[in-house]
Amino acid sequence: MAERFKQKTVQQLLQLYFKDDKTKMTAESLALMTEVATIFVAEAVGRTIREAKKDGDVELSLEQFEKILPQLLLDL
Repeated sequence: MAERFKQKTVQQLLQLYFKDDKTKMTAESLALMTEVATIFVAEAVGRTIREAKKDGDVELSLEQFEKILPQLLLDL
């Protein structure tokens, strides 16, 4: 995995869903969440690529992503 999410980006996304603005995350938990997000997106892209190859396509489509999404979420 060459590309990674920036921790600041993940922190800002998570804070959108915190009920209390004063909620803080430790550096360790933020690093873990960043790693989980990176792995999740890489897995989603990989599965979508395999689906596109199965369909004989050279480009990824939203429909292919939608096909793999239910199983990806179940595999969490």
